[in-house]
Amino acid sequence: MNYGVTVTAGLSPWQIIQQGPDHTADIHVSGEYHLVHLSQEVPIQFEAVPYRKTTVKARVALESTGESVLPWQLCEVTEDGHWHTTLKGVPAGGLYRLETYMDYEGWDGLSCTRGDMIHNFGVGDVFVIAGQSNAAGRAKNTVADEPELGVHVLRPNARWDIATHPLGETTGSVHNGHYENHNPGHSPWLHFAKRLKRELGYPIGLVTCAYGGAPLRWWNPAENGALLRNMLEMLADYDLHPKAVLWYQGEAEGYENSAETYLPRFRQFVDATREALGQPRLPFITCQINRVMDTSDEHMDRQWAMVREAQRRAAREIPGVTVIPTTDLAMYDFIHVAAQENLVIAERCARSVLNSVYGKTYYDDRAPEPETAVLTAPDTVRITFSRIRNWLNPYEVKGADLPIDAEDEEGLIPPVSYITGQDSLTVTFARPLGGKPRVHGMWRAYPGIAIPCDCMRMPCLSFYDLPVSVPDKTEEQ
Repeated sequence: MNYGVTVTAGLSPWQIIQQGPDHTADIHVSGEYHLVHLSQEVPIQFEAVPYRKTTVKARVALESTGESVLPWQLCEVTEDGHWHTTLKGVPAGGLYRLETYMDYEGWDGLSCTRGDMIHNFGVGDVFVIAGQSNAAGRAKNTVADEPELGVHVLRPNARWDIATHPLGETTGSVHNGHYENHNPGHSPWLHFAKRLKRELGYPIGLVTCAYGGAPLRWWNPAENGALLRNMLEMLADYDLHPKAVLWYQGEAEGYENSAETYLPRFRQFVDATREALGQPRLPFITCQINRVMDTSDEHMDRQWAMVREAQRRAAREIPGVTVIPTTDLAMYDFIHVAAQENLVIAERCARSVLNSVYGKTYYDDRAPEPETAVLTAPDTVRITFSRIRNWLNPYEVKGADLPIDAEDEEGLIPPVSYITGQDSLTVTFARPLGGKPRVHGMWRAYPGIAIPCDCMRMPCLSFYDLPVSVPDKTEEQ
């Protein structure tokens, strides 16, 4: 039987509570109390005691030392055996434990005063992981990425746990909208959370909602939206309002021939998520989709290019959306990023969050991208990149291997040579450019052997259909 004070709602072991703007959280907890008398015989027997005036108390203590964070406080009690209280102003940090106990009139030293304890919870920031298989994590090669106290995960079984790989495994799942058809593997997010915890000094929670193979329409409620609804149900279990969404998705569109509409549909998904959570400025940290080793043709290349370009534009056009590059990373298989490269993604996303969400401007998180493309000769274009802090590094690949193509009304034009400037590439193509030319960079499904980068910093974002400015000949004369 239950006896003493029991906690039935409001707090779970390993839970991370999202802090408020003042870096504290108010935690409402409730439960039952049971008046019993303990016999002096072994085995101990419990005998119900008629109701007497009862006191229930609760406190929050540090797990590490046992000292009070919130001292003992009286809880509200009812004669029918229920109690509740709000633990106000629990500071960001932890790990903490909740302790409860009770007393009542006529206590004789043998009657029960014990109370439940909830261990290893913390107050910090919670991040939602959404998207498809690279968000869920599919790498099965080995890399050291150990669990750490203060980095916890809400699994699909609706229970909080210390975060360990695979984060999204579905043993005992009660949210079957995310019931994976393959076991996930290593993902970027444990390392991401550890990085934030060490920088910020308080616990980080992760909610795993990614689903392998999921197209955007499964997230966008204007089309289907089943995965968004499932995500909202998972968050509602604990009344969670996350700090940000970690989004890695788009490979499905590369195969489904739906890339042309990715940007407006992604905007619908972002808007719907923010509205449903009542968080109009909820940040989205997105990963521009990685390379794929599968055999592709020009049509598939363009589909992947349009998704990447939509993701680049989303970060420029939708407030609160940022993007990090991934096309330079090594692969575990034909489409999934390798475990060691997941650590790189984690670092890039963490720096992006620290900069854009927490305002730590010393983190130089934004990747270079093209700003202008200008025709300097009939067959030559100078592409200038923004955010080159050091110098542009194309790895000295031969001209034909530079992952940049031009296009005009007659078709694609490959590069033959280039000159590297501090922040520019002046590319000569195989023939003169006519009509209304444009350029594509790092755009194919397999984008090339080397992705130009800002040396010692970040690779360039992929881009597609960038217009080339053609100087007015009358002005030149």
